[in-house]
Amino acid sequence: MRFLIIFIFLLTSSIADETTDIKNLIINKELKKYDSITFLDIKNNELNLNDYRGNLILLNFWATWCAPCKEEMPSLDQLQSQKNLNNLKIFPINIGQDNLDKASKFFEDLGIDNLKIYFDSPITLAKKFGLRGVPTTILINKDGYEFARIVGSIDFKEKNFVEWLASYN
Repeated sequence: MRFLIIFIFLLTSSIADETTDIKNLIINKELKKYDSITFLDIKNNELNLNDYRGNLILLNFWATWCAPCKEEMPSLDQLQSQKNLNNLKIFPINIGQDNLDKASKFFEDLGIDNLKIYFDSPITLAKKFGLRGVPTTILINKDGYEFARIVGSIDFKEKNFVEWLASYN
């Protein structure tokens, strides 16, 4: 049993580093590349993440029924307006199979003004990224590689996080 625990620890620590000063942030030791990441806008048009190469990308997966999503969304909205993150593109992607009215009401109730609503496409990103729950945030660098993820909620306006993220801008 002890050997199994040590083996699992070594295996997981070789895949990712967790920073101690930013809650729930896991930095990948090896960058991850994904083929064809697509999602839908509110008019059901398909967007391809490759069209945003050269930008720092933040994919935030959420659902209207998710209490931690509701808690973190206002700070994500404020992150979009940070002056020192002018190369950041934020895509809050609803994976709760909510309709547009329900998702729009969620944004309206929280006073979300700087973000647009996006939806997971039928080829679900939740499966592609191996999400284990919401909220989960995937951070993709300018070359299209996942370099970090946030598992669980975070205060996106926290100074340490904003400064850390700005270093990738």
